[in-house]
Amino acid sequence: MRIRSKLLGLAGALAFTVAGALTFQAGTQPAQAKETLDFINLPKAAWTVVGLKKGFIQEEFAKIGIKDINLINPGTAELSGAEAALLDRGGLAIAQRMMYPATVHKANGIDAVIVWQSTASDKFRTPVLAKADAAINTVADLKDKKFGGSRVGCGWTSPTEILQKAGVPLDTRIRKGAVRYETITNSAATSAALLSGAIDATATHIALPASAALWLSGEVKVIGRSPDDGVYVNSAGRVSYFAMKPFVEAYPEAIQAFLVAHERTKAWIQEHVDESADIIAEELRVPVNIAKFQITDPSSFEFMHGEESADNAREAIRKFQKFYIDAGDEILAERHLSDETINQFVDARFFKGGQYSVYN
Repeated sequence: MRIRSKLLGLAGALAFTVAGALTFQAGTQPAQAKETLDFINLPKAAWTVVGLKKGFIQEEFAKIGIKDINLINPGTAELSGAEAALLDRGGLAIAQRMMYPATVHKANGIDAVIVWQSTASDKFRTPVLAKADAAINTVADLKDKKFGGSRVGCGWTSPTEILQKAGVPLDTRIRKGAVRYETITNSAATSAALLSGAIDATATHIALPASAALWLSGEVKVIGRSPDDGVYVNSAGRVSYFAMKPFVEAYPEAIQAFLVAHERTKAWIQEHVDESADIIAEELRVPVNIAKFQITDPSSFEFMHGEESADNAREAIRKFQKFYIDAGDEILAERHLSDETINQFVDARFFKGGQYSVYN
């Protein structure tokens, strides 16, 4: 069987990619010989274009024999859920998603494990937005109005908590609320719907290029933010990297190389913001001011610090899963993760004290 065919059986699991390539050098040879993988595909994202340009990614993967590294435009990842399909059929091997959608995909049957989780989020990560000239100034003003966004992601989890706290909860399939909910799976379509008046509000990461342009142009205003002591900030709004379990079991050194490159690149970017912004702008075809905004704005999620404790990572999943089920989350009510599954979902080998941890 050819290498690429075998990868299709190993890979799969959501929006980032490490579709794989790996030759083990002396000193890292596993007990049982594994077929050599000689390439790796990573998505074009802000930190990966910088990491490749400065050589951090190449250096880390070269240590385990990978020299053929490609950055692939994920494209359809803009359509929520499409990246899951790519991973499930073997196009990707490591994925980046906030913890809530990562958990939903696990509950839907993807055989994945968490290999990295960020520390707690903050109130800036996913604000509720309305048009700047709208007569809507607080989330309470959304009663009987339309809210639109992606159902499986922060565009639902963050406003669900915000609106519930304000006494104007969102509709769910099993519970009518005070605010009508419209599912829109594409970020560009969501922005167009907001500007056209088809919806009255949305919630998103304004550090994303399309949303950053909307924000920096002055077209929208913030009408609500997540509570600092809430479940979104402390649990559901964390970032995760996860990979298909068979791939992780076969090639943990590839995951470790990826995570080391990630930490090295993030540190360099924070110390060289202007040069990083120039690289991101050129490679991702965005204006320099938006590239710099992606790095420096507190809503950015690509450069968050890592959670060192596997137990803390597991507890975050437990807390937000219970909260959203109680809030009328029909997805997790129908199929949620047991405590044992949550324990297995977080692979402690990549957290502090683990064999492949970047924190030891």
